[in-house]
Amino acid sequence: MNPFEHPGVKQTPKHDLEKQVIDSTKTTDVKISASPALVNDAPLDSNRQHDIPPDPVLFTGKLAEWNAKVEGLAGLEARGIVRVLPEEKHGGGSHGYLQMFLLWFSMNLCANNIITGLFGPLIFALGWKDSICIVIFANALGSCGPAYTSTFGPESGNRTMIVGRYFMGYWPSKLVCILNLIQQAGYGILGCIISGQIISAVNGGNLTIAVGCVISALCIGLIATFGIAIVHTFERYAFIPQLIALFVLIGSAAKDFDHTAISQGTSGMINANRCSFFALQYANIVGFSVLAADFYVYYPADTPKYATFGTTFSATWLANIFCNIIGVGIATGVPNVPSWADAYGVSSGALLLETYRGLGGFGGLCVVIIALSSVTNNAPAAYTAANTFQALGRYAKAVPRWMWCIIVMIVELVCSVAGRNHLFTVFQNFLPIMSYWISPWVTIVLEEQFLFHVLRGKPFDWAAWEDKKRLPVGLAALFAFLCGWAGAIIGMEQTWYHGPVAVKVGNYGGDIGCMAVDCIYVCDISTIEISRVEEDGEVDAEEGKLSDSVSLKAVDVALDPPAPEPLRL
Repeated sequence: MNPFEHPGVKQTPKHDLEKQVIDSTKTTDVKISASPALVNDAPLDSNRQHDIPPDPVLFTGKLAEWNAKVEGLAGLEARGIVRVLPEEKHGGGSHGYLQMFLLWFSMNLCANNIITGLFGPLIFALGWKDSICIVIFANALGSCGPAYTSTFGPESGNRTMIVGRYFMGYWPSKLVCILNLIQQAGYGILGCIISGQIISAVNGGNLTIAVGCVISALCIGLIATFGIAIVHTFERYAFIPQLIALFVLIGSAAKDFDHTAISQGTSGMINANRCSFFALQYANIVGFSVLAADFYVYYPADTPKYATFGTTFSATWLANIFCNIIGVGIATGVPNVPSWADAYGVSSGALLLETYRGLGGFGGLCVVIIALSSVTNNAPAAYTAANTFQALGRYAKAVPRWMWCIIVMIVELVCSVAGRNHLFTVFQNFLPIMSYWISPWVTIVLEEQFLFHVLRGKPFDWAAWEDKKRLPVGLAALFAFLCGWAGAIIGMEQTWYHGPVAVKVGNYGGDIGCMAVDCIYVCDISTIEISRVEEDGEVDAEEGKLSDSVSLKAVDVALDPPAPEPLRL
């Protein structure tokens, strides 16, 4: 699809149901766009209208005019987190599935995943067979997360963090938004630093790491700012030079891969290291679960879930294991190739450059292409980070999406440049820990959907995404979420902390934090919470009408403060 014709570049239409101010004294003929069971042409009871306060106006006068000009740029997506209605979506079909595949394949065909593969033999002293088996199965498990959450995008028309409100509740979901922002910005900073290391190595140290950080951050910010149409278009073609560069690397360096390398240490130590490497691989990919639905909100609502899941899973899994296996191969050659060992002592970027030795300038060009793969990996994440900012509340939502993208870009640029000599190690230790919260979140979503919606036959009302009174309180989900964190702590094995359960693994210590967080949802509390829907409202399957008058006073929207005065010039 031409990016300039993508529905995402159109202004939010005035007929958006969520943005209307409806007179509660009248009965209005509208269509609620939810799951197919809730879509009907019947007039809705006035009590069914969503009680949504108007958005605060932050920009007026020249600021508003300036914002309108920016949002009117060709190809720029002006829409923020406002739900995409069925009539605003583009077509699907085979072309749509191909785009799904290329998006995730391109995103994960990056230097970050090559470096993650290095950790098996070099950090955890694992052999070729152990490392390869863990790469295959850990990535298969981790890829299920984003593949599953991506299925909510076409169906709901809502972003991932907005979908999370239906499972975590309006207020507890803000905690998830904050954690997601920290994680996405952190991985962006890490990607910029890796690019800086590689570009600096290519130029023999004549260019500082800071130059590569600036280039990567600016490219990430530019693509994310223009929005979903440009993100999809960029990812559709970006994988081609990356794939060529990686095949050249294989041709240049594969002869030095040691397929006979075996795991080192006692039996208990090897088992502990297997657990730690498995946890690292799993955490590296499951993090996409909290942003996957964002990329599919413009797909038709009737897009088959099995097709969305299968396409996303296969692309994510294949790209990750391809890059990870290359990383494992390089790592097995480091002890046997002195020049590789020397380069690894400088940086991981220098090691990648050394694998292209003998290819001259062409090898340097390939390394630069791999360095810029951090853009393909982090531009979509920066795009979703802007949506996550807006999901924090009404005032954050009033700030244009493109402005949040620029703020994310500035944060990544400043932090990567200022901390290029220190933050790399910090984030290598910190970011895997951030992934521990994602497993309980995905578990909550999975159990909530199947236990309280699929098995009970309760469809989602996706049009209520901003109505606090019709969203869950989230007490059960918050409790389960915190229990998951407790499980992560006792199963955590890091250089600065050893969990009581983790130290028992192999009598040596292995990281099982990501597995320990799959906690059991507290069904009794959930049943109480769900009962508010059953008490006063029910779905009449025969007539296709929904009526209820539930009022959740415990989280009354009166808590919202008045809107601030608009900024004026």
